[in-house]
Amino acid sequence: MIRKIAVQLLFSFFLFSVAAQPITDKTQLEKERQDIQRELKEIQGLYNKVKGQTKLTIGQLAVLNRKINLQEQYIGSISKELRTIDDDIYLSELEIYRLNKQIDTLKTQYARTVVYAYKNKSNYDYLNFIFSASGFNDAIKRIAYLKSYRTYREKQVNIILETQQLIAKRKEQQLGRKQSKNVALENQTKQVEELAVQKKVKAEVVSQLKSKEKDLGNQIAQKKKRDRDLNNAIVAIVKRDIKAAEDKAKAEAEAKRKANEIANKTNPVTPPATKPDNPEKKVTTIAEPKVVKKTVPEVKPDSYLNLNAKDVALNSSFQANRALLPWPVDNGVVTFGFGTNRIDNLSFDNPGITIATPSQGVMVKAVFEGEVRGIYNLGDGMAVTIRHGKYFTTYSNLAGVTVSKGDMVRTGQQIGRAGSNEAGNAGQIDFILMVETKNVDPRPWLRR
Repeated sequence: MIRKIAVQLLFSFFLFSVAAQPITDKTQLEKERQDIQRELKEIQGLYNKVKGQTKLTIGQLAVLNRKINLQEQYIGSISKELRTIDDDIYLSELEIYRLNKQIDTLKTQYARTVVYAYKNKSNYDYLNFIFSASGFNDAIKRIAYLKSYRTYREKQVNIILETQQLIAKRKEQQLGRKQSKNVALENQTKQVEELAVQKKVKAEVVSQLKSKEKDLGNQIAQKKKRDRDLNNAIVAIVKRDIKAAEDKAKAEAEAKRKANEIANKTNPVTPPATKPDNPEKKVTTIAEPKVVKKTVPEVKPDSYLNLNAKDVALNSSFQANRALLPWPVDNGVVTFGFGTNRIDNLSFDNPGITIATPSQGVMVKAVFEGEVRGIYNLGDGMAVTIRHGKYFTTYSNLAGVTVSKGDMVRTGQQIGRAGSNEAGNAGQIDFILMVETKNVDPRPWLRR
């Protein structure tokens, strides 16, 4: 008996532990898949423009690499969906098993009550049960007992019917889940085949690029120089603004110090004169010890661009909008990420992210309110730097600019138009985010 109870307890614990396991949020999984599908559609449009072009560029291979990465992410998302469906099927089977065991127990208990009622179905037995009571109150209790017993049997029937309906519903849901699993498996097979085709195309492109590695090397060298020049220009602007804020803060502190000195000289504090008790008695004055004032070292603020109220508000607001900032272009796809990027055997460091657009000339927008601090021509395109307190955003490779230095811009305001990519058949911009002079990855700051 003890062994049987122990087995039941272990089985109950197993059911609880399985049910308590974290299951991927289906809504989040669906959103993730939709985002990947949307980006895949956009990247396919870009790839259709660059594939087959006579001039092979790093942008072409970057688009192809991004497409393959997205395809792999999509397959991974389908695998997550399959695992979720399998978990649902397994847990549902456990629930159906538990419900079947429950209904067997209910039927057994109900059968016992029916047999008992059949054996005692005579009206004489019921009357004998009531009239054999020891008193009036006891008889009332016996009548109430018979009524509750009848109600109990009716409830047993209802519970059995409800449990049977629940089992039928769970079995119907199981069929739906299995159909969803079959659809997901077919989609996964299709995507794996598509991925194999893309990898084959990539191998052919890489094979062609090997013969033109020198040309690619020149393209990357040009990009490195352009990025270096751009970064130096931005850093110069940032340092200028920091120096101006530092000079202003020091001037204000010096003005405050001088004002305090003038106030102390105008209203000197004179100690009250003490009259001796005996004028004839010579009073010996004891010189007070000199108090050496300790010089408090000047505390340098964490950022001179976080001192005035306007900058404090901008910094706080910019930080609060992390992962909520709008993209600088609509329908853009990141072809080169932040940091180290590798193209076959070649590599380069990207100070920001490179975003490809379906066509050149599309609107480029400010991701946050701020002041235009720099507009410069890099030879093959324009660039705009906007200050948002201690944060600086730069939009490069612009075909045209619609703002001027010193302008105050609002979030989403047009600041220019996207320039062309290396092959001239699509648009492209470089987006850089800096916290003072430090480059950071803009992706976590942009709306997902």
